[in-house]
Amino acid sequence: MRAAPLQPPGARVACSKGRDMKDQQMERGLFDLTGKVALLTGASRGMGRQMAEALARQGATVVISARKQDQLDAAAAEINAAIGETRVYAVAANAGRKEDLERLVEETHRLAGPIDIVIGNAGVNPHYGPIGEIPDDAYNKIMQTNVQSNLWLARLVAPDMAAKGSGSMIFTASVGALKPSPTLGTYGMSKLALIGLVRNLALEYGPQGIRANAICPGVVKTEFARALWDSEAGEERARTQVPLRRFGQPEDFAGVAVFLASDASSYMTGQALTLCGGTNMWS
Repeated sequence: MRAAPLQPPGARVACSKGRDMKDQQMERGLFDLTGKVALLTGASRGMGRQMAEALARQGATVVISARKQDQLDAAAAEINAAIGETRVYAVAANAGRKEDLERLVEETHRLAGPIDIVIGNAGVNPHYGPIGEIPDDAYNKIMQTNVQSNLWLARLVAPDMAAKGSGSMIFTASVGALKPSPTLGTYGMSKLALIGLVRNLALEYGPQGIRANAICPGVVKTEFARALWDSEAGEERARTQVPLRRFGQPEDFAGVAVFLASDASSYMTGQALTLCGGTNMWS
């Protein structure tokens, strides 16, 4: 009988690690983001954080951004611990300031390289009430942060994507864009404008292989939307008006982020996907 060949010390361990890596890649399959670089704004908590972790789990190197460095550092550490390696980096920036976004993109290049995926998730709403009562400074802040800053961001990352002939731009809009509101009117207007921006980005950048899509959440249980769900009236609305009988959770957005970032959605661009538990259905 032939003796089994001798293996050098550590060979079995290396072989096992190789199989584990291959298994992970096979599991990722159509959604594999290995070697991709993703940049996310508004990603220290809530939906943004969940989307960042989902991209990292699929193999992407991820840079997360928000205004507070300590919260970002904590989120990055948690995600890196969960995936078992350091592939998530934190860079504080105010998404509503052009110079901050320029610095953010430069830092992403330094930390991770050219950008393949961008998710503009940062948004603000400093006014809750009729549009007839909104101060000019609040109006300007909503429009600049929710719309213009995403144009700035798209223009900053487009050269990276064009150089590769591919890329995915994803922006968080809202179902508030689809109907008027007596309390969130300007916010809804900004998100409708953002969908318009996404469609124009899709048209203009499509010939360069760059896709642009929007995600339109319904009510999601985040701090940002607390006023809409953290009450008896909110609970009653979820029980009676949402077909799935619940409001969204931040983790509900992990899968759609991976889908839009990956080749699984390679022929989708200029679209606004609603994730709302069924409250807003297109006719």
